[in-house]
Amino acid sequence: MTSHVAVLSGGTSLEREVSLRSGRRVQDALSDRGYRVTGLDVDAHLVHTLDEGDFDVAFLALHGSAGEDGTIQSLLELVGMPYTGPDVLASSLAWNKPIAQGLYRRAGIHVPDHVVLSQQAFREMGAAAAVDRVAAELGSPLVVKPATGGSSLGLSVVEDPSRLSQAILGAFSYAEAVLVERFVAGTEVAVTLLDGEPLPAVEIRPKEGAYDFAARYTAGATEFHAPARISEEAAAACATAAITAFEAVGARDVSRADLILDAEDRPWLLELDTCPGLTETSLIPMAAQAAGLEFEDLCERLVRLALERGA
Repeated sequence: MTSHVAVLSGGTSLEREVSLRSGRRVQDALSDRGYRVTGLDVDAHLVHTLDEGDFDVAFLALHGSAGEDGTIQSLLELVGMPYTGPDVLASSLAWNKPIAQGLYRRAGIHVPDHVVLSQQAFREMGAAAAVDRVAAELGSPLVVKPATGGSSLGLSVVEDPSRLSQAILGAFSYAEAVLVERFVAGTEVAVTLLDGEPLPAVEIRPKEGAYDFAARYTAGATEFHAPARISEEAAAACATAAITAFEAVGARDVSRADLILDAEDRPWLLELDTCPGLTETSLIPMAAQAAGLEFEDLCERLVRLALERGA
C-alpha cells in the first residue's frame, strides 16, 4: 500500500515563507514518485489533524525555531509518528550555537573564537559597558549573529568596532542571546550529510556582502559551484569536519554543515543545520544533484529512512 506522507511546513517562525516553499517542492517531488501526500501548514490543530489523517510518516520542511529546536520532533514522538531528520536531542543541541560550538571544539573541529552576550546581561548587569573589550579580545572584523536561529537572519559583519553595540542590539531582535565571532576570511563551503555520508561540497560566492537571508533566497544574488572549486585535500577536510559535527550532536538522516575554508585550506565550522531549506536556491538539492541524485530521489530516500526507523 502507498505510504501517506504529511509534509509539515509553514508555522509562525520568521522563516515561514521559506518553509512553505520547501514544503511545496517536497510535496511535488513525492507526488511524482507515487506517494499520497498532504501538505500541512503547522498550526494549533496539528495534533488533531495528524490523529485523523491516517498518515504513515511526517516529512519535516519546517524551518526556524519550532522546526529545528526539537519542538516538532518532541511532539511527533509523543503522537507516535515517524519523521524525517535528526531527533529531539540532536536538533536542540545544534540549534543552540554556543552549546553546539562547544561540542564541536571538544570533538577537535576548528570553530571561530567567540563570546556570548545575553539580553539579561545587557539589561541587568551592565554588559554594554564591556562591549569594547570584545573587539579587543577577538579583533576585527567580527561576525554578530543570534545564538539561536537560521537562514542568517540577524547576521551582520562588523568592521568598525564602534558599530558593534548597534549590531548586537539588532541581533537581540531575533534571540535572547547573541554570538560574536572572530571573522574568518576564506571560501564559504557547505557540506550535506545524507545518512551520515558527505555529498559533494557546494561553494558559495555572494555577489555582494555576506551570505545573509537575502543572498540565500534571492535568485541570482549568489553564485554557487557544485562541486566546490577546491582541492581534493580541502574537500576531504571539509567532509571530515562535517561528519565529526554530525556525530558530535548525534544527528541522523540529513544535515548541512556550513564552513569557511581559510587560506591554508583549513575548514572552520560555523554551524550544523538540522532542517535545512529545500527550495530552488537551497544548497542541499544542489549537493544532491552534484552527486547524481535527483531531488525526487533525495526526498524519497528521507521518507524511506524514517519509515524503516519507525516511531
